[in-house]
Amino acid sequence: MTSPATPPAKGAPQDPRATWPTLGEATRVWARVAALSFGGPAGQMAVMHRIVVEEKRWIGDARFLHALNFCMLLPGPEAQQLATYIGWLMHGTRGAVIAGGLFILPGVLAILGLSWIYVLWGDVPLVEGVFFGLKAAVLAIVVQALLRISSRALKTRAMRGIAVLSFVGIFALQMPFPLIVALAALAGYLGARAGLTGFAPGGGQGAQGGPHLADADSLLGDEAATQDAAGRRGALVAGLAALVLWLAPVAALVLLAGPGNVFADIALFFSKMAVVTFGGAYAVLAYVGQEAVGTYGWLSAGQMLDGLGMAETTPGPLIMVLQFVGFLGAWSASGDIWIATLGALLTTWVTFAPCFAWIFLGAPWMERLRANHGLSAALTAVTAAVVGVILNLALWFAIHVIFTQVTTWAAGPVALELPRPASVDWAALALTLLALVAVLRLKLGMAAVLGGAALAGVVLTLLV
Repeated sequence: MTSPATPPAKGAPQDPRATWPTLGEATRVWARVAALSFGGPAGQMAVMHRIVVEEKRWIGDARFLHALNFCMLLPGPEAQQLATYIGWLMHGTRGAVIAGGLFILPGVLAILGLSWIYVLWGDVPLVEGVFFGLKAAVLAIVVQALLRISSRALKTRAMRGIAVLSFVGIFALQMPFPLIVALAALAGYLGARAGLTGFAPGGGQGAQGGPHLADADSLLGDEAATQDAAGRRGALVAGLAALVLWLAPVAALVLLAGPGNVFADIALFFSKMAVVTFGGAYAVLAYVGQEAVGTYGWLSAGQMLDGLGMAETTPGPLIMVLQFVGFLGAWSASGDIWIATLGALLTTWVTFAPCFAWIFLGAPWMERLRANHGLSAALTAVTAAVVGVILNLALWFAIHVIFTQVTTWAAGPVALELPRPASVDWAALALTLLALVAVLRLKLGMAAVLGGAALAGVVLTLLV
């Protein structure tokens, strides 16, 4: 298949020691990026920038930012899609599959191994202590993410209003996450069309600079920015193939197994998640928790927190926590470790196959997408709504980490999940406060916070 990127023309300014990387060389670099991709999307993109931009100089800063802005417009994990997109620019479809696939492979294997340990030996005090500590650290990390995203996204009264309404909708009215995303996008689009300054595009979506695609000191020259007809056709074919590989198994499971079968439910539910996961894993986890815990009964709220702790401590996208949810869903339905493994792999497939489709179908038209101010404003409003959703997630986590008993208060359309004050877990509260101090005050790194919390959880569990 024709690659959309070509080596820079002779005479293009670049480091004379630099050479155009072969697919094999790029594969080794993408494997290195994947192995070092800890710490959520911010940390992952920092690793990618350091290796791809600063060290290898395959692309320049402006081109990297341009690609990132495009990926921010898509549902799904932006860091994995960014790797896929750069891989496509460098070596076409094969490069995209290798870069995007390698980015998730370490996380798939790590989460699968930890899931086995969790269900087979999770009642061992040492393992229980590790996950007890990780819950407190995860809560602190979610609070940090909330503060970071809100400072970037809520710069106008309109955006703050959308965030508040989003929080009320999901916390008090139990509105589904896809509906919140749709309403926020509509409000942003209409606000921009009406010329309201509070809905100007750009908030929370990265720099909105001009289309300076190539940097003089990068290997990817201006020629690579021009998509010829063959490149567009190749991307279209690859995108359609990704859609078929995603939707065909889902349709087969639904038709053959029927509603109520755990595999059909997993395929449908996580396929829907793949379409509406704007804002990354933190934004969708509250909705996944509501459905997986409350509707399907696949796992408990505490187990959901354990899964997020796994995802925080392993390389790869944070949204890999969905694989753990799928694993426990199949495990709870069967009690069979191999069926649970199939459930986990099915979840991963329907979560990430669409990511490749979005890149292949959208990448050739990224300039047209970015030039659309209405679309940019809609995604800015979605980012503001995500802040309200993450606030709900933080409260949901806090209730289930710090308290052992939860009750539901309802009046009309309002339904609130509230903790019983007498059920406070003082050890969990103390560990959570220490984790918050470590993250927000001492500015410790994620590895230090997670490792320290896990160790403290083991000590507290053994003592108690």
